[in-house]
Amino acid sequence: MRRLALVVDDSMLIRHMVCRFLEERGFTVESATNGIEALELLSHVHPDIVITDLTMPKMDGTEFVAKMRERPELAATPIVVLAAKSSAMEFSHRPTAEFIIFKDIDIEGQLGRALDATFTNR
Repeated sequence: MRRLALVVDDSMLIRHMVCRFLEERGFTVESATNGIEALELLSHVHPDIVITDLTMPKMDGTEFVAKMRERPELAATPIVVLAAKSSAMEFSHRPTAEFIIFKDIDIEGQLGRALDATFTNR
């Protein structure tokens, strides 16, 4: 059974890299460019993991994560936050994501460790 991931990032380069990384590991991937698009997708898909940027137009990652966590069917879905160190420090005071990945440090290595930790016991 293939796992489904949702990738939310306004940077086409980051979104493409993360989607490709996940597809190479057997995931089916949906993507969105901001929190509003992602919430619309979540009305008809239920991903096994969500990977989201914090700084996006229309609806940022912090608001998106909060709205996602309000939905009972998605409340337990693992979330990985992609962030620059400066925005991650602000977000880290709100324990709403399982992992925070820093965009400026080996994204693929960090994402691989987050996936291993998330799916090893599932």
